Order: sequence, then structure tokens, then C-alpha cells
Amino acid sequence: MLSKHGAVSKSVANITPVLLGQLRCGEECSVSRFVYSLTRIYVIEYIKSMESVFEIIAEPNRRAILSLLVSSEQSVREIERQLRLSQPTVSKHLRVLREAGFVESTVDAQRRLYRLKPEPFEELDAWLARFRRFWSIHVDALERHLDRMDQGRMDSTPTKSTLTKTKTKEKTTRPKPRT
Repeated sequence: MLSKHGAVSKSVANITPVLLGQLRCGEECSVSRFVYSLTRIYVIEYIKSMESVFEIIAEPNRRAILSLLVSSEQSVREIERQLRLSQPTVSKHLRVLREAGFVESTVDAQRRLYRLKPEPFEELDAWLARFRRFWSIHVDALERHLDRMDQGRMDSTPTKSTLTKTKTKEKTTRPKPRT
């Protein structure tokens, strides 16, 4: 709906006049239906943006660039050298990442330095938090199960002292060869 700066998103701006026209008409139009429609549009746009975020970071070269930028700012030349990619390829991926808001660039003399922007990663992390809670329950259950399996093995695995006793018995009970 409204951005931080009070601007209406493009998709909401395109449909808002139609809904406002419905509200101004003489028919019985409820404000709650209007708000629901806008909320629904926002949710749909949010899902689309999450899908596009995953599409962007799904590309292996972009993930490699993001991994490089985690440690420090990098120039296009440094990214090319470390990833062994051509300059046009690196520039193309950096443009996609910049337009998506993942990176920003600054000009230093005759080179551009790229660095990560934390905001999209924070948004992605917030979106993934719901799933992390789901998986943590299952991972905890798996850990408990593996602990029980290890404990069962420990109970049935002979200790060093029982192995020594068994070997001693074998030696004493073994028949002597005939001569």
C-alpha cells in the first residue's frame, strides 16, 4: 500500500481508483470490503516479491557474488577475478542484485565498489522465521531420536572389560590341538 515515503505501490495505485469509484457510487459499498481488497492486493504483491527474491538468489553466480560481498566491499574487477567470470556476466548479475535492492554501489575514483544492503535479507529472514520454527520442532525430534539410538547402541555395545573377559574365556575353553 503506502511505502515509507507515502507513495502508493504501482499495483495498488492502478486498482485504487476503481475501488474508490465504487465507494463514491450510490450503491451500498462497505469500507471493510475496500480495506479487505487492498489488504488482499498487498498480500498478493508481497508473495510475488518473495517469489522474485527467491528467483534472484536461486541463481548460483548471484549467490556466489552475495557470498563474496558478505565479508567486504568488492569492485567488479575483484569479483571477476575471484569467481573467474567475465566482466559482462558479473555486471549483469550485479545489476539484477542492485535493482532488487540486495546490493548498492559507490564510486571510488574510476571503479564501483559493491556492498550488501541488509534490508532485503532482514525481510527474507522475517519471512523464513515461520518456517524455521516449524523445522526446529522436527530437528529437535530428530536429535532426540538419534540420542536414543546412540544410547541403545551404548547399552548393547560391549565395553573393553567385557571384551577382555570374552577373549580370556575363548582362550581357556579352546580345545588343544592333537599331537
